[in-house]
Amino acid sequence: MKIAFVINQTHKETERFTTTLLALKAHQLGHEIYYIGLADFYYESAHIAAHVRAVLPEQHIMSAKALMEALRNCKKIKMELEIMDVVWLRFDPVLDMVNRPWAASSALQFASLLKEKGVQVINDPDSLSRASNKLYLEGFDETIRPKTIVTRNYADVVDFFEKQNKLIILKPLKGSGGKNVFLINKENQQNLKQTVEAIARDGYVIGQEYLHEAAQGDIRFFLLNGEPILINGKFAAVHRVQQGNEIRSNVHQGAKTQAAQITPELLLMVDKVKDKLIQDGMYFVGLDIVGDRIMEINVFSPGALCQTEEIVKEDFSTFIIKQLETKISLQKA
Repeated sequence: MKIAFVINQTHKETERFTTTLLALKAHQLGHEIYYIGLADFYYESAHIAAHVRAVLPEQHIMSAKALMEALRNCKKIKMELEIMDVVWLRFDPVLDMVNRPWAASSALQFASLLKEKGVQVINDPDSLSRASNKLYLEGFDETIRPKTIVTRNYADVVDFFEKQNKLIILKPLKGSGGKNVFLINKENQQNLKQTVEAIARDGYVIGQEYLHEAAQGDIRFFLLNGEPILINGKFAAVHRVQQGNEIRSNVHQGAKTQAAQITPELLLMVDKVKDKLIQDGMYFVGLDIVGDRIMEINVFSPGALCQTEEIVKEDFSTFIIKQLETKISLQKA
């Protein structure tokens, strides 16, 4: 297959990114790999192309480090994208929100045009446009998500703070990676107004009830086409535990990973998001689960697959690529 990964920028990719792992496994399974940055698309006379960096099977790359070196030393070539078997959208819109606010929306528009031309685009670009902030979670069963408000009005936040016994989480509606996430309680409520104003400078504020189970971290749980990824009775999931006084469970914010306990109750909760994810074309997704609630549904570039494989000792990335092979072959049949 010809698989194009759409990322923010090549020089910002690292060996430990989930995209790197997936691309490496696809390469080792004999597929052609192409990287496209958000600024690399090209359109002319109804044809969509991009200035791509290519890694071909004959290069026989054996490690994530070698893959990154090959990509960064590779000259871009212009290539029509309608010949791609898969265009995999793996960028984080938030990373370009300040310096390149046009980048993510433009890439989704190009991806939508490719979808119209019959190219397999994952995750679905039209659904990703609707899921560009944390309001996407509000479209799912209310029994599996935390109590939430979205506002830019300070009085609204104060009211919610009181209703939640003066214990809430505040964060940007459009955010990722645990940036600008704050726990507000009785001890630091004097900072409430300042916190709301700081977040609201960049857009809407999301307030959520604080779940006491969050003190033990969260579970990153991967889904493929709405289904849990399961190999040898083990799920593609990892328990992320924050360190010290940190409230964020993101690995790049210092969280440690350990084996996740997957209960029947958790699987029943996960099953409640399946139908909508499939309907929306959200093929590869990462859920962030705290207690009996799903705190976030990561649909753009869910990470932590490297850590999950290391903890669980299963090759989930190869399984994902092989499932993608099956999906494409069935579509071509």
